[in-house]
Amino acid sequence: MHAALQALAPRLVPGGGEIGDLRRLSGGASQETWAFVVNDGARPTPLILRRRPAHALGEAEGRALPLAMEARLIRAAAAQGAPTPDVVHVCAVEDGLGEAYVMARVAGETLGSRIVRNEAFAKVRPGLARRCGEVLARIHATPLDPLAELPMSDAASELARYEAVYRGLDARRPVFEAAFAHLKAHAPPLVRPVLAHGDFRNGNLIVDPERGLAAVLDWELAHRGDPAEDLGWICVNSWRFGEHRKPVGGFGTYEDLLEGYAAAGGEPPSLERLLYWQMLGSLKWGVMCLMMYASYAAGADLSVERAMIGRRASETEIDLVALLERAA
Repeated sequence: MHAALQALAPRLVPGGGEIGDLRRLSGGASQETWAFVVNDGARPTPLILRRRPAHALGEAEGRALPLAMEARLIRAAAAQGAPTPDVVHVCAVEDGLGEAYVMARVAGETLGSRIVRNEAFAKVRPGLARRCGEVLARIHATPLDPLAELPMSDAASELARYEAVYRGLDARRPVFEAAFAHLKAHAPPLVRPVLAHGDFRNGNLIVDPERGLAAVLDWELAHRGDPAEDLGWICVNSWRFGEHRKPVGGFGTYEDLLEGYAAAGGEPPSLERLLYWQMLGSLKWGVMCLMMYASYAAGADLSVERAMIGRRASETEIDLVALLERAA
């Protein structure tokens, strides 16, 4: 990999330079993320390589977009004013790096527990929910005509996909059964499809202590879908890191999120529709947790991380009971 990046250096930085500080970053079960710098004699240029491994794990496997398409989406959303890393180069076969692209490295934090708790982010936290609404409105304003090959998904198809996975696991979860029944009975029609990010949440957002939301990452699950899907996903309790009274990412309110969405030109959904997608998001994450435990139990992935995430299915049951009670 070092040799391939070295050969590519003149296309990454004018004049090229020496590749240094190459290291694999943590996180990213379905894609590899590598940090490196190009030392061009003046100052190092920090870059990120996003690369599909030989075998990907996780819910995104089989659904993830080609990385060239992902890079194209990032550029399209950036043109609408969404904060994204600059895509520097989309790799070709002859680059020797496999399916990959290189982007600029953006300073900031992605770990949700730090963003919602650390004093360093106290100044930007009060405005983060509104800013998330603004950014989602920009993403959803991206023209769909050039992106016709993106998959389409609505509430009914998402439910069908995850129920099929759930049934295949032969699970016996009464709360999940109740949630599937409720969501199927109240599934809203898809009226106005937009470019949905598909995984807009803590962990995929870079937050800077001074600038706030600095970049949106991990576009592999992007699709044409309901704008309320993204708005509901960031409100799932699992992404709040203990700050359960602040429904938007553990740092803000529904009102701030929707006001920011409207202020940036979006047509905000009703709170009822957002809460529907929040419930569906909690159910989806619960099924994913069951999948991860099943992978661990079958010996396919014996990492402690898989087993620990698998145990979190019970957390989503608590969330679903609260949301079902609210809906009633």
